[in-house]
Amino acid sequence: MSYSFRSVLVTNSCGVLLCCILLLTLSPNVLAQHNQADETCETLPSEIHLIKEEYDELGRLYRTCNGDVTVNKCEGKCNSQVQPSVITATGFLKECYCCRESFLRERQLQLTHCYDPDGVRMTDHESATMEIRLKEPVDCKCFKCGEMVR
Repeated sequence: MSYSFRSVLVTNSCGVLLCCILLLTLSPNVLAQHNQADETCETLPSEIHLIKEEYDELGRLYRTCNGDVTVNKCEGKCNSQVQPSVITATGFLKECYCCRESFLRERQLQLTHCYDPDGVRMTDHESATMEIRLKEPVDCKCFKCGEMVR
């Protein structure tokens, strides 16, 4: 990365200093667009343990169900950069990219280990399993940090 700095002093006809301007010339590779070549942002399977409680109409615990499920997650590296800037307050222009979901899908899963409030495993067909819905990433990519995903 190479930088060249030039100071320009502007004076009026009486020789009074009016302004000092700092010009910054950056090498072309610094000004290049966001480089995706060595990014590793991807969708990976991940095993998680879910616990879901269900309450009756009076707010009393009816059952607790749990299970280990495999769901997708976004993980990996995205390129970010910081470069000098004469137009920002901090003196640096920051471009931060984060690995995030670009599309979600809703999945239905079954938790197969259900227990009553006393910790006794439920065996009757309707109470022994619980269906739940969750959203998981189908695809992941690098987004500018703070950018909302639709």
